[in-house]
Amino acid sequence: MISYQSAVESLYALGHELHSPRKFDLAHMRALCQALGNPQRNFPSVLIAGTNGKGSAAATLASILQASSHRAGLYTSPHLLRINERICCCGQPISDAAFAAAYDRVTAVASALVASAGLPHRPSFFETMTAIAFDFFASSGVEIAILEVGMGGRLDATNIVEPILSVITDIDLDHQKFLGDTIAAIAGEKAGILRPGVAAVTLPQHPEANQVLGQRIAALGARPVNAARNLPTMSPHAFSPVHGSAVPASALETRFPLRVLGQEVEIVSSLVGRHQLRNLALAITAAEELAAQGFRITPQSVARGTRQTFWPGRFQRFAATPHRPEVVIDVAHNPAGAWALRSALSEQFGDRPWGEPPMVLLFAAMADKAIDEMAQILWPQMAHVVLTCVAANPRAAAAADLARLAQSLGVEHSVSATVPQGLEIAIAEASNLGPQSVVVIAGSIYLAGEAVPILP
Repeated sequence: MISYQSAVESLYALGHELHSPRKFDLAHMRALCQALGNPQRNFPSVLIAGTNGKGSAAATLASILQASSHRAGLYTSPHLLRINERICCCGQPISDAAFAAAYDRVTAVASALVASAGLPHRPSFFETMTAIAFDFFASSGVEIAILEVGMGGRLDATNIVEPILSVITDIDLDHQKFLGDTIAAIAGEKAGILRPGVAAVTLPQHPEANQVLGQRIAALGARPVNAARNLPTMSPHAFSPVHGSAVPASALETRFPLRVLGQEVEIVSSLVGRHQLRNLALAITAAEELAAQGFRITPQSVARGTRQTFWPGRFQRFAATPHRPEVVIDVAHNPAGAWALRSALSEQFGDRPWGEPPMVLLFAAMADKAIDEMAQILWPQMAHVVLTCVAANPRAAAAADLARLAQSLGVEHSVSATVPQGLEIAIAEASNLGPQSVVVIAGSIYLAGEAVPILP
């Protein structure tokens, strides 16, 4: 059997879908899974699509199901530190041995299909990962799987399942090359996960997205479910209890009372920021819908699961140490994410003018992202910006290109060839600004993944 390391290396050798000239085609994914025995039919699924927040909503819903004594699978992307994080069962990532075994099964079947002309080419990275997840969930006996759509929805590899519930988070511009140049077009792709007669959990959002989703729900005969009932009606300070520049991660939380399944409970979550309130509302509403379908979900298990959700890299704060100031890491990778980060920084550090406390930003991004817009949202608010490049990622924007943008914006900046060196520069710059300074790391999940393991 192939080793875990060889399996991972072989997967990465398939390349990223965003660089592939192939067109997305669910027929190929269906053929692969049919040859595997259709493992995705062995468990009910919830599909979650959207531009931002779908991972947070998926992780929260999976945690609620686990707290309700259900054997729940969770499939998300991309990962922060290890590829195993994408496939979890009962809160634990797939083991190296199980990953290698599932990879072996999937690739053996795929190779046989290619040899017999059942497939025109090898499955892509994401198709292979999705098939591995389906295979693992089936062999692990999950009672339900929460599946985060990789990109879009209509042609995403996850969309070969027949979900018992669909959830669509906030929609914004991203991946325009593949999904369209307008919010309406992108919403149309996300709406591809909807099914006739199946509940569709959404929140009111951009008018163009609302119109497309509403029309598609009506045309399909899906059942609309508005999650607004689970948004808290509280003042901003009520759900940002922690202020100051150095706090333990466990002290940072969202907290509010909510009536769930007919009973008032206290909702506590480590996911902070106004945007996360929307993701929590979607997850809790989805849990209520699953309870109506017979899943063992109670008000208490909703509260317990929400409290136990751990979703790192989403406004994750690392307390100051004798060697560095406080650090905030966020995976904001598009303009909507940048606005959410900017808002969360304002909420968590008080209603003070920008620059108090002074902040230094370590930034890297993928070249195919809307870097100009992210820069205009975040960079001018920082005392200093350190620009770097994610290692060994062909999609990464060059630090020199980022520096030219910073110069055009008149932003005080430094350039670093590597993330470790950039982190050192950011810490030094922040330390020079005083003990209340903060280092912010944002721009890409790949940047966060490189930075977390090397934080001093």
